[in-house]
Amino acid sequence: MASSSNSKRLGAVAAAWLGCAGVFAAGQSQAAEGRLKDILDRGTVRVGVQGAFKPWSFPAPDGSLQGIEVDLAKSVADALGVKFEPVIITSANRMQMLQQGKIDLIIGGMYDTAERRKVVGMIEPAYWTSGPTILAKKGVIKDWKDIANKPVCGKQGNAYNKQIETELKAKLTAFTGNTEGKEALRSGKCIAWVYDDVSIIADLEAPEWQDYEMPVSTLYNNPWGAAVPMEELNKGWGVFMAGMAYRWQGEGKLIELAKKWNVKPTDWFAEQHKKLNWDTTYLSPRN
Repeated sequence: MASSSNSKRLGAVAAAWLGCAGVFAAGQSQAAEGRLKDILDRGTVRVGVQGAFKPWSFPAPDGSLQGIEVDLAKSVADALGVKFEPVIITSANRMQMLQQGKIDLIIGGMYDTAERRKVVGMIEPAYWTSGPTILAKKGVIKDWKDIANKPVCGKQGNAYNKQIETELKAKLTAFTGNTEGKEALRSGKCIAWVYDDVSIIADLEAPEWQDYEMPVSTLYNNPWGAAVPMEELNKGWGVFMAGMAYRWQGEGKLIELAKKWNVKPTDWFAEQHKKLNWDTTYLSPRN
């Protein structure tokens, strides 16, 4: 049973976020049930994060987890006034762990797709994005048009390979593995490695890639979403998380975290921040 302080805190949290969503019709009694109440009663929020996904979630020297998604998870715990309990998940088991009640929330590099929306409650707005871009020697490429009629390395099976060949007119050689493709780039067999920007950003952190860069923006965006159990999406827990995701974008937290962790934010972040930033100029004194 919830303590008195927890009950008061739950009422305030539920009222605030349900009020923002305009769903008071459900009533605070319903909002007070479910996962949000469980989290407050427990005093911890269990967030599934990946354990070796630099710079989003990866081990610190002391063995704890650090990174962009860890910072986001901590902001959720802070907003609730509970402790943050990280739970390491993988791409293969994260949705099952959420369904089985082993975690309360996923913040783990998960694309928002129609298929996944049938299984878990995807939170809107998205908190990150990724897409195909280029790794190339510094100064070689300045625009996507520069790869036309040039040899380019890629990975077999990527959906955007066809676009690279047909629309951008590159001469693509697709390899079975990342290592082989990037080695071909090093040896001069191609002028660029075309792959997901998340992977390239991580590569650029390594000393062996200090003479290389990511000179162009992504071709398109694949949004990443946090996720709650499907049955919680339109209840207190899901609505609370939608409010958190809105604030991450509107208040510029994601842009700040990109700077903190030395990630080059794409234009998508500035666009989302502008779209979701609440104009408070009306609060300024007027003459």
